Amino acid sequence: METPAKIFSCTQSTELSSLIAEKFGSEMGNVNFSRYSDGEFQPSFEESVRGTRVFIIGSTHPTSENLMEMLLMLDAAKRASARHITAVLPYFGWARQDRKDKPRVPIGAKLIAKLLETAGATRIITMDLHADQIQGFSKNLLIIFLLLLSSCLT
Repeated sequence: METPAKIFSCTQSTELSSLIAEKFGSEMGNVNFSRYSDGEFQPSFEESVRGTRVFIIGSTHPTSENLMEMLLMLDAAKRASARHITAVLPYFGWARQDRKDKPRVPIGAKLIAKLLETAGATRIITMDLHADQIQGFSKNLLIIFLLLLSSCLT
């Protein structure tokens, strides 16, 4: 039996998400974002995602708030018993920090991959990673990257 798929969008990627959903002949999933006076926010799926394949579309560019929004949406989907959770990241922030090039620096790309996995992502789809090695930063997380060739644009 085919597991149904649902597409959701982070707040900064609604236009792209709508286009993707339209191409797949699907409607956008219903998610609500509550905002608190101190700046915190909380996403809430307004429909059941239990047993479904969930695609959450959102970029980590330009701010860390966008990454946090993605992490909270992944966690909400995991806690709502989604079967598979795919984070679709048109821009994978911190990808340039893919190795230690000097002492006392983080490997930011690995940290972001681990955060996405811990939050609930079972797969990541992204574009033009800075280095192929990012795909190996987690044993349990499948990272799929799409390379946009300039010949495709003509």
